Amino acid sequence: MRIVVGITGASGSIYAYTLIRALQELGVETYVIATKMGEKVMQFECGITMEELKPYATLMDNRNLFASVASGSFLTDGMVIAPCSMNTLGAIANGVGDTLLSRTASVVMKEQRKLVLVTRETPLHLIHLENMTEVAKAGAVIMPAAPGFYHRPKEIWELVNFMVARILDAFRIDHQLLARWGEREVK
Repeated sequence: MRIVVGITGASGSIYAYTLIRALQELGVETYVIATKMGEKVMQFECGITMEELKPYATLMDNRNLFASVASGSFLTDGMVIAPCSMNTLGAIANGVGDTLLSRTASVVMKEQRKLVLVTRETPLHLIHLENMTEVAKAGAVIMPAAPGFYHRPKEIWELVNFMVARILDAFRIDHQLLARWGEREVK
């Protein structure tokens, strides 16, 4: 399996970091594209530089539109953008492919592969909602970073794992990040 992970400048880079580590542990070949603001937010929120992600994934330069992931002939199982800023959502919804991240998202959609956008903004205005509708009509999955609480989380990592588990579920990747409703007793 081969997944592309995009990281934008929205708050919530802990989701990307946790997802990238989980994908590596699960044996999934992972490619990471971060915007400049995505790199800054990762450093600010998590204290992690992109260099520190090298053991877990292949890092791609967001300016390199010649990269493998920018081509439909480079087979992937899809892409997740976590967190997905409203700016990136707008670019994708309007077919703007001027960065590797937005170009790769466009390629994933045109090839009818799975695109999961973990949007992170609140409140939303009408243009945000219309952009979400446009990408959903094109086949993307909108997955707001809104963890559930039925598993009775006590620590932040439990909330993060809830969202990462939902992302992995979208790609049908088996994991043990949390108890599933009705399958194991929630303590």
